[in-house]
Amino acid sequence: MLDRPFADHAILITGASSGIGAELAVQVAAQGAWLVLTARRDHELDVVAQRCIALGGRAVYVVGDITDPVHAEHVVQRGLQAYGKLDIIICNAGLGGHFPVGEVTDLTVYERIMRVNYLGAVYVTHHALPHLRASRGRIVSVSSLAGKTGVPMRAAYAASKHAMQGFFDSLRIELADSGVTVTSICPGFVQTPIREHALGADGAPRGTSHIREQTAMTVEECATASIAAIVDRKRELVMTTRGWVGAMLRPLFPGLIDRVAAKAVQEGRT
Repeated sequence: MLDRPFADHAILITGASSGIGAELAVQVAAQGAWLVLTARRDHELDVVAQRCIALGGRAVYVVGDITDPVHAEHVVQRGLQAYGKLDIIICNAGLGGHFPVGEVTDLTVYERIMRVNYLGAVYVTHHALPHLRASRGRIVSVSSLAGKTGVPMRAAYAASKHAMQGFFDSLRIELADSGVTVTSICPGFVQTPIREHALGADGAPRGTSHIREQTAMTVEECATASIAAIVDRKRELVMTTRGWVGAMLRPLFPGLIDRVAAKAVQEGRT
């Protein structure tokens, strides 16, 4: 069991149709995990679920939008119906945004990003929490380095990830004596479709990436590192050395870290 730490664990993953969520599902399925997957894209979810089953895991999926509290509750209930318990939730669903604040023409872009990245995670956590208390389970928040510091051209996204960080940091303290742990995962740039789906200043998807994808971390590397942190019930995993150093130095040298963040975005790296 030591080499299969998630065997027979019921794990709910949001944003599971592609990117980090899909890769997390595949990797834990290979350990014999029982998955409940959710996202908005039916065909892609089905493909991921079938991959999980082929690898020896179990998988059910629910198509829908976690920004709807009713759907968030339904996903949790579907997992309980399938497996009778819930051991881990991974709040991974995310929506990007890449635009200068001064060029926004559709103010709903802020609300849409906040609802997916922050409120969707809150809703799922709310409905899952009693069951995680019963299993002394794990809550995993897939945040971002943008949740640790401001990032130019990504103000809406960074704000949503700051909100996510604040919520889960607070929840961690509340749950200190419950046996439920909270792990925050903070990747840098990862090779996922999130940038192609990211919203522009007019509220429409950009359709293209704004970084040099070949320099970004692979989704497999990100998922593998995340799983190791989840196994160990770590408080937080900051994925890159640059991100970790930045988080440590920001209280002392905020101007320097602002310049580093601006340069990293300009150069398309972390």
